[in-house]
Amino acid sequence: MKLAIVGVGKMGKSILEGLLRAEMLEPGEIGILDTPERTQAVAQETGARPLHLEDLRRCERILLSVQPKDLAGLAPQIAHPNVGYISIMAGVSTAVLSRRLGTRRVVRCMPNLAATIGKSSTAVTGPREAEEAGDLQFARALFATVGDVYDLPERLFDAFTGMSASAPAYVAVVAEALADGGVKQGIPRAQALRLAADVLIATGELLRRKHPAVLKDEVSSPGGTTIHGLAALEARGVRAALMEAVEAATLRGHELGKDE
Repeated sequence: MKLAIVGVGKMGKSILEGLLRAEMLEPGEIGILDTPERTQAVAQETGARPLHLEDLRRCERILLSVQPKDLAGLAPQIAHPNVGYISIMAGVSTAVLSRRLGTRRVVRCMPNLAATIGKSSTAVTGPREAEEAGDLQFARALFATVGDVYDLPERLFDAFTGMSASAPAYVAVVAEALADGGVKQGIPRAQALRLAADVLIATGELLRRKHPAVLKDEVSSPGGTTIHGLAALEARGVRAALMEAVEAATLRGHELGKDE
């Protein structure tokens, strides 16, 4: 078994589908473990092999796609000396993973919800032992099937989580607010939501080519509609609110990572 995925909820299943779509592994080389009902349903849908806890010792690597609070109880049941571990648990450091699992072959990764459509930004890091065993290289290839991969110092992981991993929720609030503004001015709800989605997608593409300040200035003509709208945003502190959202999420990542 090349890879076992422990936890095939939204994120775990998206990663499974990504590596199958990219033909990185064959379905029979992948095992999955979740609740009995979830395991069977995903196995039937994808062709991956349903596993039991005792099967994990025969896997080359294990992807941990569970909640951070579950690690303490789960680790003694899945810790095996000859297995490499890849974790997407928010806030859980490689030091904690190593101590809980009894090995330095641990890789810490942080994707975001865009993995469900193959557009994730994923940060990866790991100790020398994970690099030497090929676990880091495997993790990079794995997450490249669902988007872009960034090698990041572990000290920046909580900030990456607070900004990139949490950002889809922030941007969704912005989109909803834009649509509400359109509805307030008479645009039908369905059309307003579509327009908000379209403009965010297009703006994302533009931001790959231009600095945000340049893009803002290009849209803002003297005395025009946009500059008046921007003044209203500044008056409401939207810029500061988004910065504080990243900070709050980063601090929560620190809290989740505390070793109880």
